[in-house]
Amino acid sequence: MQAWFCDTLDGPDALSWKDAPTPEPGKGEVRVAIKAASLNFPDLLIVQGKYQMKPPMPFVPGAEFAGVVEAVGEGVKHLAVGTHVAGFAGTGGFGTHTLAPAFALMPLPPAFSFEDAAAFLCTYGTTYHALMDRAALKAGETVLVLGAAGGVGTAAIQIAKAAGAKVIAAASTDEKCALCTTLGADATINYTTQNLREALKAITEGKGPDVVYDPVGGELTEQTFRSIAWRGRHLVVGFANGAIPNLPLNLALLKGASVMGVFWGEFAKREPQNNAACLMQLAAWYMEGKIKPVIEHTLPMSALKQAFDLMGSRQVRGKVVLTNG
Repeated sequence: MQAWFCDTLDGPDALSWKDAPTPEPGKGEVRVAIKAASLNFPDLLIVQGKYQMKPPMPFVPGAEFAGVVEAVGEGVKHLAVGTHVAGFAGTGGFGTHTLAPAFALMPLPPAFSFEDAAAFLCTYGTTYHALMDRAALKAGETVLVLGAAGGVGTAAIQIAKAAGAKVIAAASTDEKCALCTTLGADATINYTTQNLREALKAITEGKGPDVVYDPVGGELTEQTFRSIAWRGRHLVVGFANGAIPNLPLNLALLKGASVMGVFWGEFAKREPQNNAACLMQLAAWYMEGKIKPVIEHTLPMSALKQAFDLMGSRQVRGKVVLTNG
């Protein structure tokens, strides 16, 4: 096998493409021949030593991938050689093969492409858990999506619309806002040229959004929380802005509002049956054409460093996917 190895925590530029022995699966493990893998923000953090999970070095980064089962270890019952799978294992995706725990793999329906599958589990799993499980989103409610043109943002627009909600998409450029409109957003806000709070007041007629989906953090968090509706739910998904905000808790009191943490990876570990039910619903929506990953760039696996540069520029709409052969 070949893979991108992280030998130091000096970021993407320090990664090196190397040959390594093709591993054999142990108990409860599966070896996957990787067909496609996608980039997520934690992939950047983990090679910088800034992510909460710190695997021993050397390791192969790449949390999310799709491919074909090549070998199964002892005790694996639900997967067989030849099964097409999507996986979210934390590491291992940026190579030709990987070992993954069987519980971290989802069998794919026949019409599910490897490219879409590689951009599906983390983004859509996180977002469904956030909107439907944590926030208990109801049809007719209004959802504000921050960073709406990114990977999780585009998933949030699609899932909220599939659930019957009204969607306000907030992004940093007019081009990104236009993309959000094509995905079904009912209204858009360019928060670099518009006053976010004034725009929200106008769009919601003073009520504010019922749910805020926030993968951005920074100064936008307090602005949106000040605009949230009575009994609103603010979903803390991530901090793509880089800054973890300090939120005055008197705002939660005044609005009767909730701040809800979203950690899909931990949810999947602690509540595997609930997570499986969420993924089944997502797969059904995909097959019905209600949701589909937005993939702006598809590059060969050899172009991983270029892919990191694209993601770091924060100009990518949707996801970047890498493919083997």
